[in-house]
Amino acid sequence: MQKEIISLAAFTQFRSPVEEFSPYEWCRHHLEHAPISYHEASNTWNVFRYDDVKRVLSDYAFFSSVKERTTISVGADTEEGRTPERINLSSDPPDHRKSRSLLSAAFTPRSLELWEPRIEKVVQQLIEDMGDEPVIDVVISFTSALPTIVIAELMGVPSKDRFIFKEWVDHLFLPLPSHDVEKVKELMRQAAKHYYNYLYPHIVRKRSHLADDIISDLILAEVDGERLTDDEIVRMTMFILGAGIETTSHLLGNTFYSFLYDNDKIYAEVAANRELLPNTVEEMLRYRFHHVRMDRTVKQDNDVLGVELKKGDVVVAWISAANLDQNVFEDPFTLNIHRPNNKRHLTFGNGPHFCLGAPLARLEANIGIGLFMDHFKHIEALPDFKLEENLTVFAAGQTLSSLPIRVTRKD
Repeated sequence: MQKEIISLAAFTQFRSPVEEFSPYEWCRHHLEHAPISYHEASNTWNVFRYDDVKRVLSDYAFFSSVKERTTISVGADTEEGRTPERINLSSDPPDHRKSRSLLSAAFTPRSLELWEPRIEKVVQQLIEDMGDEPVIDVVISFTSALPTIVIAELMGVPSKDRFIFKEWVDHLFLPLPSHDVEKVKELMRQAAKHYYNYLYPHIVRKRSHLADDIISDLILAEVDGERLTDDEIVRMTMFILGAGIETTSHLLGNTFYSFLYDNDKIYAEVAANRELLPNTVEEMLRYRFHHVRMDRTVKQDNDVLGVELKKGDVVVAWISAANLDQNVFEDPFTLNIHRPNNKRHLTFGNGPHFCLGAPLARLEANIGIGLFMDHFKHIEALPDFKLEENLTVFAAGQTLSSLPIRVTRKD
């Protein structure tokens, strides 16, 4: 059954794409004045404080991932665009265990160890392709390209087809607008159809030519005597790997924006002391991975959040606001790469539904930024850059479509 998509535009009421891209004052207001509230127009409860958000995400006895209404529009309303019935990550334990176990076969520590040199090779090639130009568009040439190529490489997709994934994923993760809804839905249907028709025969061939890649790992995965079918692998990778491209691209792009516009001293500091890089990535996930939310459906009447919730109510957990809660993070609205507890952020979720691709996103960010710093000793913003002209919508808000920067290469 197709889920009802809830629009939160009337609730958020951002005045511009720029405000939505950096919603710090919006988050501050709700944390201080409306940490949990009911919004009549969208018929949703909204929670902002860290402890409440964490409770909603992890306590599946009261807050269910099984839903008829959701705030996040991903996929298409066609058979090939829906998650398979048997392998459904939008379920609760214990049903969720088998689905997650089958899919987690592609994200093991062994896999990450095998992937590291392959990711390094992709990054080095992207940097080489930038040539000697003094100005590069770091989003187009690097932060969007890297996760797209990496995912295609790790899936064993031919290099000539890598960037068609990006177009399909962009369409599958479009938000549903208040107008032209049918036009956007048709883009999603076509993207799902093309993805499915492309990948299905690839998986059939792969069964006879297994390798060290994600598709092979999913083919071999077995839990309680059950394995994934070709159809299930195609449809699940559409969501899991698609989300991986969007998430990592968003993280990398925002990190370079932050190096230029939040604190232009950080790039040089981290480049000089690489031990700071992992913590820098975590702080970017906390501070600059904005407008992140997940929703849950109330499973039974309860008051565990201090308000009367009824079975069937939708609760929206605003993760990006929770990451700015002063009860957990000191001086939360300041970017601080030395913050000792920034890994407590909830950007990848919490509990049974913690993001499967989190280790890969972290690995790509650390390798990508580190090798970039090996090659470029200095970066600076262009004086004529206008943020509002370089943003585009995606499933969770606004993301960078372009970020030109001036670079100085090492001798």
